This record gives sequence, structure tokens and C-alpha cells, in this order.
Amino acid sequence: MKNKNFYSISGKSIKFIEKYLNSFSPTGYESEGQKIWKTYIGPYVEEIQTDLYGTVVGIINPNNSSYKLIIEAHADEISWYVNYITEDGIIYVSRNGGSDYQIAPSKRVVIHTEKGLVHGLFGWPAIHTRRKHSEEKKPNINNIFVDIGALDRKEVEKMGVHIGCMITYPDEFFIMNQNYFVGRSLDNKIGGFIIAEVAKMIIEHEIDLQFGLYVVNSVQEEVGLKGAKMISKSIKPHMAIVTDVTHDTSTPMIDKKIHGDIKCGLGPVIGYAPSIQKNLREFIINTANQKKISFQRLVSSMYTGTDTDAFAYSNKGVTSSLISIPLRYMHTTVEMVHKKDIENTIQLIFETLKGINSYKEKFFID
Repeated sequence: MKNKNFYSISGKSIKFIEKYLNSFSPTGYESEGQKIWKTYIGPYVEEIQTDLYGTVVGIINPNNSSYKLIIEAHADEISWYVNYITEDGIIYVSRNGGSDYQIAPSKRVVIHTEKGLVHGLFGWPAIHTRRKHSEEKKPNINNIFVDIGALDRKEVEKMGVHIGCMITYPDEFFIMNQNYFVGRSLDNKIGGFIIAEVAKMIIEHEIDLQFGLYVVNSVQEEVGLKGAKMISKSIKPHMAIVTDVTHDTSTPMIDKKIHGDIKCGLGPVIGYAPSIQKNLREFIINTANQKKISFQRLVSSMYTGTDTDAFAYSNKGVTSSLISIPLRYMHTTVEMVHKKDIENTIQLIFETLKGINSYKEKFFID
């Protein structure tokens, strides 16, 4: 039986994550999801700030400026832009973030216009016609296309679609086999869920923080860690604990010798990389061991590819660490994470913050 002092996802939390995941938050257009996140976290923070590009920050103990600690996730999801419209009304696309062109054919999409959502789909020639070619064509960024049932370009434009419109997938969140959360934007809205739940635990457990806690849901991570770079310069934190997703390498076609040995259900993943500060990482590991929270380890030899890198090398340097969630099928519409990993990550970050609260002299330097 699970320890009653350990975090467990409640019905209210499930409703939040479902609403949050089903919202549209493409890179550069994160406001819909951010409104939902801001409403949820509001009761658990003393102050909320939003910067020019849409990063939202909930602050607990905002008057303590001596020590500033960030827990962070990114809010944006991958998407497409309308890039070209043919005279026959076919739409060609460009990527917004790391969108995977190989999964696109036969997927439903919605195009975001000033007139509302326009439904469409990524079309693809039938196998009967493709077989006639000596070499079968494969999906790539230059040949995938969206069909919205228009007769010609004029009809496309009449529907409100123009160059620059955002295209997203409408696939919605569901729970599979009671253990797996499945959705199109778990990278990294699951991180936004985690940090919101940590803030909630701080308040519900009446933790008297001796530092300012900044709960940051950043924008534009998928196009170069942009939101984290901006907000770090604004807040000037002493420490940042970032949560993101990483690959479950137990699935087919992934080489563990290259990508590490990581599996859903075995706990949060503690990262090793030049941007990850050793003392903080070891403190997190010791906390996990003391609290009997299972975890995994992953090496990123050059950089993590997450907002950790942005925080670590900002200002005069920020003590930074990365705690990741194992995820299957990244940048698809069926991303999967294990419920137990979510719960253990929330518990680990909460326990780490409590530990830092007691021994902050180990980390903060005036």
C-alpha cells in the first residue's frame, strides 16, 4: 500500500490535466493553455506575473528577494504553419518546432484563423497509385500537404486561411490501461502539471519557505529555449530545477547504447550534463534515496536540449538541475507517460524543496 504521505493524483488534478492537455498551445501562441494553467495555480501562489511573450510565473513568498529558486517547465507544443497554397486549394506547410513529418499523413488537423477553427487533414496518395512508381515516395517536409476540402485557392482564402496560419492536431487526452496518460502535448505540459502540483503541496503542507519560490511555465522552448532565456534575465534566480520529458528507450528501434536505458514506470530521470550543477544533483539523488523514491539516471554529454541549459548559463551562472519524465513516442499525437512517474516526480521535487529550505546555505551564495 502506498505511503499516505506520498503524493497521489486526485480527481480534481485529473480534470485539470485533461483540460490543460486538450488546449492548444503551439509555440508562439501559448495563451490558451497558459490561461488554464494560471487559473489552476492561482490559489496556491501569492502573485502571478506574465512577461511580454507569455511566460507565466506564480510566486510563493515574493517578498523574499535574497534567495530566488525557480521550478520550471515549458508550455509550448509543436505545430505547423501554412506556408503555401496551390491554385487547386492544397496547403503546404512548414514546421513550428520539431514536428515529425513522417507521422503526418492521414492525421486530422485544425487550422487556426480569425474566423475560427478550420478542419482539415494531411492527405496522402493511396497505396495503389504509389505502387506504380519505381521508387515509392515517402513523407518529407516538401511533399506532405493539408486538404481542407476546398475547390481552389480562392475558396481556401474565403474560409479565412492564409499564409502564416497555425496548424495543430486535435487529438485529445485519455488514460490507457489505468496507468498511462496519453496525449499530443505531454511534451511538456506534463511538466506544467507537475510544477503546479508541487506549488499546491507547498501550500497544503503549510511549508514556511525561507526563499522566494518562482513557479515558471515558459514559452517557446521548442524553438531554442527562448522563454527560459528571457525569464531568467528578468527574475535573476539563484537556482533552477527544470522538469521536462525524456525518451523511454525500451520501445522498438531505439539504441540504448546511444540514448541510455530509460523506461516508463521506473521513476523520474536525474540528468548528468555540463549544465547540471553537481552539488544540486547529488542533493536530489540523496533526497530520493532517503525518501525511498525510485529514480533513473541519464547522461547528456554536451547539452540537455532543455531549458536547463538556458538557466545554467544565464546571468553570472545559475545552479541548475534537470528532473525528467520518461515518455514514449515524443513529438507524436500519442505521447505516453506513466502515472507512477508523474507522482514520484512531484514528490521528489517537493521533498527537494523542503530539504533546500532546511539547508539553503549549501546552495545560495550572496
